[in-house]
Amino acid sequence: MITYDDLHKQNHKITELTNVLTALMSERVLLDTDITCELFFRYVDEVKEHLDVTDRGLYTKLLTHSDADVNKVANQFMSGSQEIKRMFDKYLKKWCKLNDRSLAIKNYDSFIKETDDVFNMVLNRIQDETEKLYPVVRRIAGEEIKAA
Repeated sequence: MITYDDLHKQNHKITELTNVLTALMSERVLLDTDITCELFFRYVDEVKEHLDVTDRGLYTKLLTHSDADVNKVANQFMSGSQEIKRMFDKYLKKWCKLNDRSLAIKNYDSFIKETDDVFNMVLNRIQDETEKLYPVVRRIAGEEIKAA
């Protein structure tokens, strides 16, 4: 089971990793370091875990609720989650060697542009969860109920 506090901590960790990686990736020489690569794949793991947790635990309560607006929120977030996963996997296949968890950057400028797009997509999702999804789940489940 995961609590709302746990979800917010996950979001904070993803945001923090995004900020650190953005700074590190601004210098090409730092991008090729083991530390940057380790942080990058920590980010990947955190994003995937967060999406899985929300997919497994939050939507069922909303989809089974009698309020059509609540169902709509669940459907929007579920379809958004699928799209984020699709785009994230496409990005990872293009820029990473997943077997040895390393980056495969052939064009630095393109990598930075696409990475910024992915970071913004994830950060926008986090903001939407915080402002739109969690309040609906709280309204339905209450403050004391576990989120997942």
